[in-house]
Amino acid sequence: MSIHKKSKYEVNIMKQAGNIVALVHAGLKDAIKEGVTTKELDILANKIIKQNKADPTFLGYHGYPATICTSINEQVVHGIPSDEIVLKSGDIISIDIGATYKGFVGDSAWTYPVGEISEEKQMLLKATEEALFAGLEYMKTNEKLENVAGAIEDTAIKYKLGIVRQYGGHGVGRVMHEDPFVYNYRTNSKIILQRGMTIAIEPMLNLGCDDVDVLNDEWTVVTKDKKPSAHFEHTVHVTDDGAEILTKLL
Repeated sequence: MSIHKKSKYEVNIMKQAGNIVALVHAGLKDAIKEGVTTKELDILANKIIKQNKADPTFLGYHGYPATICTSINEQVVHGIPSDEIVLKSGDIISIDIGATYKGFVGDSAWTYPVGEISEEKQMLLKATEEALFAGLEYMKTNEKLENVAGAIEDTAIKYKLGIVRQYGGHGVGRVMHEDPFVYNYRTNSKIILQRGMTIAIEPMLNLGCDDVDVLNDEWTVVTKDKKPSAHFEHTVHVTDDGAEILTKLL
């Protein structure tokens, strides 16, 4: 395993990449409403990324055909935008966004309500966002990466939610996926966090079971029991004082 620590200069570029990702999230949040297609959201995301002199990281990544991932209800991750997928009131939609700026990647996901959603879905969104920030509490120099995973797992247990185990967080830098992989549950990892590491933390929690399937499009991941899933992700920089969130508005 080779974990690349970033210089202050490199972190500053990643902040700019992360700011672009945050701008896309802000634009899409305003656009999410009943009757909008996921393809319309994808077109808007592409426009904002290009306007900010960045490139859409996901587009063409291992053949992925779109700028963003749009995963609705029981879809966990990697949902492909389409003209045929129309948002309905009561849906939840997870939007995963990557932007590459001056050779460095920003990566962040958030789950949004469409109109009024059920109390169960409200709880799922609240709990998964809480799990993200519980994990971020441990993102500091000399802390164990295992404690990040444990905080996410403990939050899922508290709310009696399933944990997606096949997917998780990861290092981010010149490429979207660097070492280390970050599980959302305890694995006895011995990795110690160090200043300069830049890592995406991304809990994916389900209202039902842990298990997931991949659809015939070979991308879209869905819960096996078809119950809703939520996904929250920030790219952060490990510092002596804690997690510096890179995917936020500057």
